[in-house]
Amino acid sequence: MTTITAPHRPAVPAPAAAPARGRLGAFTAESTFIGRSFRHSVRDVEAMLMAIMLPTMLMLMFTFIFGNAIDPSGGYVDYVVPGIILLCAGFGASSTAISVSRDMTTGIIDRFRTMPLRSGAVLTGHVVASLVRNLVATGVVIVVALLVGFRPVATPLEWLAAFGLVALYILAITYLFAAIGLAASSPEAASGFGFILLFLPYLSSAFVPVETMPEWLQWIAEYQPITPIIETIRGFLMDTPVGDTVWWALGWCLGILLISILWGSWLFRRKAGRR
Repeated sequence: MTTITAPHRPAVPAPAAAPARGRLGAFTAESTFIGRSFRHSVRDVEAMLMAIMLPTMLMLMFTFIFGNAIDPSGGYVDYVVPGIILLCAGFGASSTAISVSRDMTTGIIDRFRTMPLRSGAVLTGHVVASLVRNLVATGVVIVVALLVGFRPVATPLEWLAAFGLVALYILAITYLFAAIGLAASSPEAASGFGFILLFLPYLSSAFVPVETMPEWLQWIAEYQPITPIIETIRGFLMDTPVGDTVWWALGWCLGILLISILWGSWLFRRKAGRR
């Protein structure tokens, strides 16, 4: 009987395991989301215009309608501009809460979870884009203020100090609005919560001196975070005494920034399931 043997076939080597996909570098991830947020900002022209036009209209209203009643000497514009600058920053930063909340509720975050990205990159993209957008809006508001009679006496170094404090405040308030957007259940709720914070400048020394307010309101206006920030900016630009308000202003900004970063990171990990 003839035995038939199967032809010998060489062993096929097992396919090599695919290399594990690592996370993108920090700069790559952050730059990607910053670019994404910038593109959204360019497309949302109405929000950018409102962030500039609303504070500008308020400044013109307080200067030309209420200004003579508050300060008949005509110098009220020099007093009110620092408060308008922070009001402009607040209006611009409030849109961050809506953008973050929209990301959390439309399902795009689920797509991001499949990518090798750090969770903080999403928030960083929103915050950096908002910071640049609000600095541009603030610059426009200052130009308009100069056209209507604002006459600061600051030196270049004092201008730089004022600009740095404004940028720090915008960064802190933007991170806070981003955290509010994460905490809110919908973009509409985020808009409502953010709108409450926009009233803080009205309860400060932004538009009238604290000592002209009722006694029960003076304590609130004096010890809330907006007043020392405004007084410091006013001191830099108009050469008024600042005393220890500069340290209170820096302390409030850094404290708000730290709490907002920690709160936002915790909320994002909790809601997006990222570590």
